[in-house]
Amino acid sequence: MQSFTNSLRTAALLGLLSAVLLVAGGAIAGTKGLTIALILAVALNCGSYFFSDRLALRSMRARPVSEAEQPVMYAIVRELATAARQPMPRLYISPTNAANAFATGRNPRHAAVCCTEGILPMLDRRELRAVLSHELSHVYNRDILISSVAGTLAACITYVAQFALFFGGGNDRDRNPAAELMMLFVGPLAATLIQLAVSRTREYQADRSGAELSNDPLALASALNKLQNGANALPLPQEPGLLTTSTLMIANPFGRAKGLSNLFSTHPPMDKRIARLQEMAQLDPRYWKG
Repeated sequence: MQSFTNSLRTAALLGLLSAVLLVAGGAIAGTKGLTIALILAVALNCGSYFFSDRLALRSMRARPVSEAEQPVMYAIVRELATAARQPMPRLYISPTNAANAFATGRNPRHAAVCCTEGILPMLDRRELRAVLSHELSHVYNRDILISSVAGTLAACITYVAQFALFFGGGNDRDRNPAAELMMLFVGPLAATLIQLAVSRTREYQADRSGAELSNDPLALASALNKLQNGANALPLPQEPGLLTTSTLMIANPFGRAKGLSNLFSTHPPMDKRIARLQEMAQLDPRYWKG
């Protein structure tokens, strides 16, 4: 039921993003400007979709690892992939002490899972298994595709606003200066907030489906608590390349978002994620440990 609710919420958010795009296009750029913006945004995001795995892995300087190098990681991922009846993803290690993990790839056959060097000594095997279940769930839930769609729509709105700023839209009789000014600022902001809401919804969903795959929501809750403390103590620098990849990571690598910055965070508040997992374990007898 929760999975259906999250999927419905994602669809509603994407629909709302599409509506903002249509309003922005009609208010400021007209049909011609909207068409040009759409072509540019689709081309940009298609490239991002097909090459997102390479870009994300490169930004973290990740390298592929063999089973001899990481036997525990391989054993866990193979077990989980077999249980889910999915192909084995490529495994990578990023040479950073900041504890985190992420998955990327447009589908299960083109997937990669990456752990940082910092996460391996921080978590025990049970917690690492829960984290890897979460990351595999992102792949199985097609979250990269959903994020790409959201990114395309959000980019279209921004392009339309920029097009109107430099070239205007429609003839003088059709133009609405007040609407143009409003959408120039409100449109991109609304698109960003909706896109972030989509990202947060998918993060909650990956927590739930990952806990179901590992059959251990409390292990994921424990891992998230450690990762949040680790990110607060050793945050990554907010470099341009890392800003995009950070949306894929299981924990916000820049530390706890506070105040207004929390509104623009791609990750839900960690305490809420942990509380949901603890409630999930409490309400379902399958997760009661004897």
